[in-house]
Amino acid sequence: MAPNLPTENIHSHNLKQLLASKIDEHNKKVSTFRKLHGGTVVQNLTVDMIYGGMRSLKALLTETSEIDPEKGIQFRGYAFEECLKLLPKATNGEQPLPEGVFFLLLTGEIPNEAQVEEISREWARRSEVPEHVEKTLKTFPKTLHPMAQMSAAIASLAGDSKFAKAFANKVPKSSYWEYVYEDAMDLLAKLPKIAAMIYRNLYKDGVVHGEIDSSKDWSSNYASFLGNNSPQFIELIRLYNTIYCDHEGGNVIAHTCQLVASSLSNPYLAYSAAMGALAGPLAGGAHAEVLFFLNKLTSEHGYDIDEENLRFLLWEHLISSQVIPGYGHAVLRTTDPRDTAFRSFGLKHLPNNPYMKLCSALYNTVPDILIEQGKVKNPYTNVEAHSGVLLQHFGIQEVDFYPVMIGVARAIGCMSQMIWDRGMGLPIERPKSISTESLMKLVNEKKTVVFD
Repeated sequence: MAPNLPTENIHSHNLKQLLASKIDEHNKKVSTFRKLHGGTVVQNLTVDMIYGGMRSLKALLTETSEIDPEKGIQFRGYAFEECLKLLPKATNGEQPLPEGVFFLLLTGEIPNEAQVEEISREWARRSEVPEHVEKTLKTFPKTLHPMAQMSAAIASLAGDSKFAKAFANKVPKSSYWEYVYEDAMDLLAKLPKIAAMIYRNLYKDGVVHGEIDSSKDWSSNYASFLGNNSPQFIELIRLYNTIYCDHEGGNVIAHTCQLVASSLSNPYLAYSAAMGALAGPLAGGAHAEVLFFLNKLTSEHGYDIDEENLRFLLWEHLISSQVIPGYGHAVLRTTDPRDTAFRSFGLKHLPNNPYMKLCSALYNTVPDILIEQGKVKNPYTNVEAHSGVLLQHFGIQEVDFYPVMIGVARAIGCMSQMIWDRGMGLPIERPKSISTESLMKLVNEKKTVVFD
């Protein structure tokens, strides 16, 4: 006989209505709990850190890069400004070649020109995209978001994984990194053309321009595939890929990739999962937010807004509980050096662009206002303050495609770290979780928490 069950909720609510009331009730309980015990320490964490997405918790190992709150991103101990100066450049070029930063992330050493050229040739040699991937991309409807297409295309390369085949053949664990290296090189070689296929299929004529040219660097071929061979655009692509190549391991993209790869999933599946993380607007939507904000300002007030009116509009925006996109950073407490590089590029190559002029007005106005407001820890620009404006200027107008471009660049860092993860023999990631009820019990008992 079935046990006696409470019937009131079952008969008076459908599942979704019942769930809504449960969630509301639970959130009120959590809110009260956090107000009382948010700063309570539980196994070296505060209650607020547990609820707050583990922010600032030092619990991940990433060898390739690190963020210093005052100095910005450092690649293998080299500050970003040093990398701009020291990494090899193309003939007559001013921006670093991404092949060079890949070498740096892998080895900790600044490469010479010959070493960078060797990587360029190797990526060109490996760049052919399998026919089944091309056909798959062409069958996707234009309504399918470019990041969904990116993730699917990368996952569909998994059948050629050298690591997966080596693992099936029971190669020694000490040699895993060698096969991950091979997959990483293959993936990096193919990503520019995959991205270009998505772009051309969705927004243009469906034709990827040009064939791979082994005499050109990775970014030159990438720019050609996208349909723009202008020297300035090629330089922007080189800078863009260098800037977005890595951002330590705690960001959602790198963390997702590292987590999935820790199960010994092959690099293609791990990076496909990372693209799912990048597709989220909190990870890959910052370019768009800046451009939407600029569009709103200019559509309502024109391009030539004097400083007094701009200050008024910005204060009005902040008072309405909105943020100014392109400003602030979770870790940095100074102007992001990567934005400084983007801004310098813009001032040199598109000084008369109306959006660039507006960005300059904001650059000179926003920090003082945010300091006066007193609510943000970092009132200075982050990497997205100018990046979208630069892409718009060179014809990449479609903001939904911008995360795909970040995805091409970020593979440099994620693949570098994955190679090292397998080289170091790091284990599968398996942190311990705890329910709100258990957490409340432990806090109330005032015991030191040990997660078994």
